[in-house]
Amino acid sequence: MRLRKQLLKCKHVTLQRYLEALNRVLNLNVNDVELVALDLEMTGLDPQVDQILSIGIVPISHGQLQMQQAEHKLIKIDGSVGQSATIHGILDHHLEDAVSIEEAIEWLLEQTQGKFIVAHHAPLDIRFLQVQFQKIYNENVKLPVIDTLMIERNRLLKQHETLQDGALRLGASRARYNLPVYNAHNALIDALACGELLLAQIQAISTQGQVKIADIAKLT
Repeated sequence: MRLRKQLLKCKHVTLQRYLEALNRVLNLNVNDVELVALDLEMTGLDPQVDQILSIGIVPISHGQLQMQQAEHKLIKIDGSVGQSATIHGILDHHLEDAVSIEEAIEWLLEQTQGKFIVAHHAPLDIRFLQVQFQKIYNENVKLPVIDTLMIERNRLLKQHETLQDGALRLGASRARYNLPVYNAHNALIDALACGELLLAQIQAISTQGQVKIADIAKLT
């Protein structure tokens, strides 16, 4: 319903086509829908002030990560990365040949056309993208997304487990499925980690592997 409402409000043809493509796959089983695990690195946590530094994506097709199609884009920013470099490791000189934010957003929409985005703690990433849609397309569009953090939260609460501080972080969530530890804080590696987590979650909550994409979206 939220997706249809956004589609009715949207005026820009690029975003209209994007939302229409997603609307057509809502009733399909999750393993029959193309997904894209996504992660962003930013200069900070305020989408109105801070900037996107990099975007990492890993496509998921028929329940398998498509690493040969994984991509990582560095993005030019105004000014310096500042102290945020201590978190993501991206330095000013790394961005010398980076693409513009406009090019990056266009590329992202092309790569995720007709595919559901998957992210961990998705609202943060989506808010940053929303700000860019407003600037570039003059549209206040919130992309539909599958949030692995919220899936994990709902799954644990259903099992009547107490949520400790940090229990829903990406690493902690992965540990419950015996997934490997990835130490590097990088958009592409975090996208991979998120994609692996989603596949483990689907396996845990599915009945004979048949889960509709709309059911997964409702959990988020």
